[in-house]
Amino acid sequence: MATEILMPRQGQSVESCIIIEWKVNEGDVVTQGQALCEVETDKATFEVEATAAGTVLGIFYPADADVDVLKVIAAIGEPGEDISGLRPEISEDSDQKTEDSTPTETALTIEAEVPSSAVSLPPSGSFVGTSPRAKKLATKKGVDVSRIAGSGPGGRVIERDVAAAQPGAVSPAAQAKSIAEGLAVPSVGSGMGGRVLAADLQAGASMDFPGNVIEIPVKGVRKVVASRMLASLQNTAQLTLNTSADARSILDYRAKCKAAPEEIGVGGISINDVVLYATLRTLAEFPELNAHWHGTKIMQFEHIHLGFAVDTPRGLMVPVIRYANLMSLKQLSAETKRLAMACIEGTVDPDALAGGTFTVTNLGAMGIESFTPVLNAPEVGILGICAIQPKPVMNGSEVEFIPHIGLSLTFDHCAVDGAPAAKFLSVMRQKLTDFQFELTLEK
Repeated sequence: MATEILMPRQGQSVESCIIIEWKVNEGDVVTQGQALCEVETDKATFEVEATAAGTVLGIFYPADADVDVLKVIAAIGEPGEDISGLRPEISEDSDQKTEDSTPTETALTIEAEVPSSAVSLPPSGSFVGTSPRAKKLATKKGVDVSRIAGSGPGGRVIERDVAAAQPGAVSPAAQAKSIAEGLAVPSVGSGMGGRVLAADLQAGASMDFPGNVIEIPVKGVRKVVASRMLASLQNTAQLTLNTSADARSILDYRAKCKAAPEEIGVGGISINDVVLYATLRTLAEFPELNAHWHGTKIMQFEHIHLGFAVDTPRGLMVPVIRYANLMSLKQLSAETKRLAMACIEGTVDPDALAGGTFTVTNLGAMGIESFTPVLNAPEVGILGICAIQPKPVMNGSEVEFIPHIGLSLTFDHCAVDGAPAAKFLSVMRQKLTDFQFELTLEK
């Protein structure tokens, strides 16, 4: 009997994975444990291995397909075995089906998530229909599907066509001119907010950009980050407060760590670790910022599960340090480095990228003096760490230049008022200014 190859579940928070590439073709003979394909979650990349030896009888999803976990993606068995019962059923909502089957396109074609550089309006009377998924998305976005050129079979409007369309982005005059003269409508016009005006439509005008253009599909981590950041800004009342703190104390402590005997084990403690530790101590006094906003209720947490932003080759990731408030500075430093390296290498446990109660993002190493962090909703606070820069400070009648570290706190005004947020920064400044920590405690 043929063996099913399932899309494995990578952590409780992962619902689907994208197949990056197949390493085998139908008809290949494989051994148990051999890598069949490489897949990507919104958090990590891993290989799916053969659970049995035999011949690859069927590959049910092509590369770039986004497949739910525990779905059958392939079958292995003896040549000639009937695997028709293992193939996934083609949904009635599928926007397009393959006509010419290939080793990687035998059962279902998934819509390519490729953004369109321009949206063309169909000539009058040529509208041929809309897929159910496209209708649903069009209703949600408030887009008139009859004004969209379809890229599906026979010009049918499919989901990606609606996703590329911008509601209200084309003026009525531009719409009429496009239909009457058969002109293409650019995705961005010269009007307010990029609105396409009639003057933007020119017969015979080239829509090509000069030189070579690289088209990059939005998927994986980039797709998740984009959707979450957009949802965060749309659904929360974000406000950012900026300040700076005297950095002499933490710079002095960092120097002591570097000069400390190796057996103490504090040489790897960085300025970032010190700031994270001070953040934890400050959050303990402001539980309203260690919380989630859920519209009808606010959830405050006893413990702090601290997220911190990591720049990886695959994009932004935010691993979470569980029960960070119970850790010593040395333990916090070690766990931060472990999680950051796992993110960079693509081996992080997907469950380690969820469940945060407050987030810190550090752009100081890049020389950023002030910025506006975006909330990692439903969290109600995120602290941005900025560069250490000399700041003029009055000392009597003299001006003294003192190194200061910038702090940018974004909070959800739905859940937290400005006063407690400002007080949080005030206390944070004081803890950094007077930072003291005995190295002997880290033995």
